[in-house]
Amino acid sequence: MNPGSEPPFSSDRVKHLEFIQAVVTRLGNNSFLVKGWGMTLAGAFIAFSVNKLSWKIALAGLIPVTGFWLLDSYFLRQERLFRKLYNDVRKRDTTVEVFDMNHTIHKEVTSWASTALSHTMLLFYGPLVVILLSLVVWGSLG
Repeated sequence: MNPGSEPPFSSDRVKHLEFIQAVVTRLGNNSFLVKGWGMTLAGAFIAFSVNKLSWKIALAGLIPVTGFWLLDSYFLRQERLFRKLYNDVRKRDTTVEVFDMNHTIHKEVTSWASTALSHTMLLFYGPLVVILLSLVVWGSLG
């Protein structure tokens, strides 16, 4: 060890960080799966509504897309909260107990609305909603 450098983390602290990282990884995988299902379902509703010229099908497609948007936002918010916990645990002067997985101390910093309306969510789900709403308007006028 170099003079003046701090000792490495304890094995318990390292394991704690690994636990948090495993949760973050699972949440990221869940988000990926939700996006895949959301895109597939939205594509199916868009295709059927255009094929049948039915605004009702497009309107019905808004329900699962909105549900997937909310579910994906939940996963992203949880991931952000666990990343903040990870950041707290990795600090040398942390007050977080070893193996504590309580991430709710950061709830006020990462709000549900800011997550659901983040650039990531808006860029993915926004166009799907706009397309479906356009089909609803277009179908109801024609």
